[in-house]
Amino acid sequence: MASITEKQYDSVPAKKVAFIGLGVMGYPMAGHLARAGHDVTVYNRTASKSAEWVSEFGGNSAPTPAKAAEGADIVFCCVGNDNDLRSVTTAADGAFHGMQQNAVFVDHTTASADVARELAAAAREGKFSFIDAPVSGGQAGAVGGVLTVMCGGEPEVFEKIKPVAGHFARAVTLLGEHGAGQLAKMVNQICIAGLVQGLSEAIAFGLRANLDMNAVLDVISKGAAQSWQMENRGKTMVQGKFDFGFAVDWMRKDLGLVLDEAKRNGALLPVTAVVDQFYAEVQQNGGQRWDTSSLITRLTPRK
Repeated sequence: MASITEKQYDSVPAKKVAFIGLGVMGYPMAGHLARAGHDVTVYNRTASKSAEWVSEFGGNSAPTPAKAAEGADIVFCCVGNDNDLRSVTTAADGAFHGMQQNAVFVDHTTASADVARELAAAAREGKFSFIDAPVSGGQAGAVGGVLTVMCGGEPEVFEKIKPVAGHFARAVTLLGEHGAGQLAKMVNQICIAGLVQGLSEAIAFGLRANLDMNAVLDVISKGAAQSWQMENRGKTMVQGKFDFGFAVDWMRKDLGLVLDEAKRNGALLPVTAVVDQFYAEVQQNGGQRWDTSSLITRLTPRK
């Protein structure tokens, strides 16, 4: 079974690209680049995953990030956190040691704004460019090639990468200078945290009131309460199913970035701080790998 959804790709001149990190997001994102006609070289810490990707999509694998980056016009990356990102960029054998002049490194990791600015400065020294470009849409968005990409960097560099990134996205938008992409992703996660908690409370309330919550969700999703979370997770929350991608562990990592940034800029995030602690409870109850809609398990008995 194919790991990506078939889609129509805009016609873009073929590029030599690399993709570093073949997790649940990177594997299909790189797949769309290959299907769109680009010459793709992949690197993954677990080499067997690279071999699996090459067997499905063609292209090449490299033994190190530096080797993957050699000769590439654009190097895409999607790893776990700031430390993972440094390990595949500026550390020994990192991609920054293999980047050619005038190439672009595009980082899709959800990381701190600080590390985005740090890597942008390192890229300038190496005479290549950097774009921070975290994504929203989860595993389903990556498989379908319909992610939302939030970018920070120079406009002229962004224009180089936008059509190529468009192969796995439905929206690729420049939001400001380096770090702006990461800050926008933090805004996204603040919104999601509050929405999922509100939806959890609503469903738990309705169940205790003996309402047919599937029917209720059908009705209210046509009105002002509608949200992506309601449309895509409401009924599975009623069913007690929480295996739909983006894990609680990753959400807590992201909310940690949000709360750290809020300490620096003085933003007041009372709801986000409380929901972060609710996710900590879900982790303690064994839900580290459940998806983020599992907030409802704090309010209702598990089925």
